[in-house]
Amino acid sequence: MKINSFKIKTTMKRLTLLFSAMAVIFFAACSTEKGPDAIRKELDAYHKQSKEIEIKIKELEKELAAMDNGDEDQNKVPVVLEEVAPAVFEHFVEATASVVAVSEALISPEINGQITAIYVKEGDRVRRGQTLAQLNTQVTMKSIEELKTSLKLATDLYQRQQRLWDQKIGSEMQFLEAKNNKENLENRLATLNAQLDMAKVTTPVSGIVERVNQKNGELAMPGMTMIHIVNLDELYVKANVSEAFLPYVKKGDEIMLGFPSYPEFSKKLQVDRVGSAINPGNRTFEVQVKLKNEDGTIKPNMMATLLINDYRNSEALVIPSRLLKEDLKGKYIYAAFQNSPEYVARKVYVQAGKSYLGKTEILSGLKTGDKIILDGFNRVSDGVTLSIEPSKSAK
Repeated sequence: MKINSFKIKTTMKRLTLLFSAMAVIFFAACSTEKGPDAIRKELDAYHKQSKEIEIKIKELEKELAAMDNGDEDQNKVPVVLEEVAPAVFEHFVEATASVVAVSEALISPEINGQITAIYVKEGDRVRRGQTLAQLNTQVTMKSIEELKTSLKLATDLYQRQQRLWDQKIGSEMQFLEAKNNKENLENRLATLNAQLDMAKVTTPVSGIVERVNQKNGELAMPGMTMIHIVNLDELYVKANVSEAFLPYVKKGDEIMLGFPSYPEFSKKLQVDRVGSAINPGNRTFEVQVKLKNEDGTIKPNMMATLLINDYRNSEALVIPSRLLKEDLKGKYIYAAFQNSPEYVARKVYVQAGKSYLGKTEILSGLKTGDKIILDGFNRVSDGVTLSIEPSKSAK
């Protein structure tokens, strides 16, 4: 640009010298012996050349002025500004959690026995009280039949002794022995019937058969898991949270739930329970939320995240975190101040608060209405003149 300006100025000087030379020639020509017509003709020619030169001079002056303005614009740094205004700022703490079924059962039989039938398979939906498997009951059934025969005889003897005793015939001891024998047999029969019921393996919860661990013909024993039932309709999500955040969590608070396996999943839930004690091993307390899971998407033991809101300011001055710079004096940003009629960049030192998701709260150093440099802040320095560009969102 400077080279072109120099060329234009040189050209203008040459035109001026040419115009002066023409004037000298004109006056010299006028001094020679010429007729009036020749002089008029020559004068018209010079007038015409003079007008052309004046037009050319004006064109070059305009071009030079435009170039000078262009040089000034080139010294300006193009930036996009944003006006600072109060906004809601929230900060969250992320806690790793896991999913636990509210209703889950590891089912084993109440008595020893050989498995004679399993009525369900993995994936089946079962309801509370449904029979899942059957154990061998042949010995118990045989004992019941024998006991029923003995009980019938004992009942007859008791009834006879009672009639005799009512007539004051026979001893009281005989009557009491008959009565005791009958009642003992009745109790034994009730016990065997209970054992017969125990041979049926039933589920205490409704849900889905997750796993069947045994097969027909195998020996089942109490304490050995035969069938695993899990209910997916209602789940607990539990997290161990640092005791430093205990003041910020209480029952009924809203909490944000997410799952790494489902990045698009996000749901607000209420805290169902806050642990009553601190774990001395890791200095954490338990936070629990309850989740409805009618579609069965969420599975027990899945990893989850709980976002706990530990700070909120509804009138915060918030800026993008990327704008913050730091030197020996502290953290600063670049803001634009009007130096009529232009804007200049100024370094403004600020006190930064909490940051979350690329946003930082400014506690001091800025005020409502200040214009911060949003784009182009890496190209400016303190005191440079700015060229204000429209923001991309405004285009």
